[in-house]
Amino acid sequence: METGKSKTEGESSNKGKIVSIAAAAKQVRDFKDLEVWQTARQLRREMYGVAKSLPDVEKFGLASQIRRAAVSVTANIAEGYGRFGYQENAQMCRQARGSLYELRDHLTTCVDEGYLGIADAKRLDALIHSVTRLLNGYLRSTLARKQMESGK
Repeated sequence: METGKSKTEGESSNKGKIVSIAAAAKQVRDFKDLEVWQTARQLRREMYGVAKSLPDVEKFGLASQIRRAAVSVTANIAEGYGRFGYQENAQMCRQARGSLYELRDHLTTCVDEGYLGIADAKRLDALIHSVTRLLNGYLRSTLARKQMESGK
């Protein structure tokens, strides 16, 4: 069965109802269940590794900025999930997205200063792009739920 299609549930109390595959999948009960948060966590670990590898002269400069931006991504996703309204969640997602772009700029700085090889920077940039795509999808889904519930 293809993702995004619907299916008829046959062996439950919802017999005969149309249920989306997404709804049939594991329920999201916590921000840690979100694929976007899990992938952003992986990115955070990788970026902390970059920060640790920087020379001492960057300890309170670039390394600190990398750590702050990386932790901001996961923290904003978590905080948005915990907010009451859809609009607040969407705003936190937008802040997380801004931090992802900040990380891309920090990677460029690391390459320009010779702290990071181009291959590693490309690999990390691809991971940032992956988190960005997931975050954009989560944001679209959040706003769609808001529209559905408000009947617009």
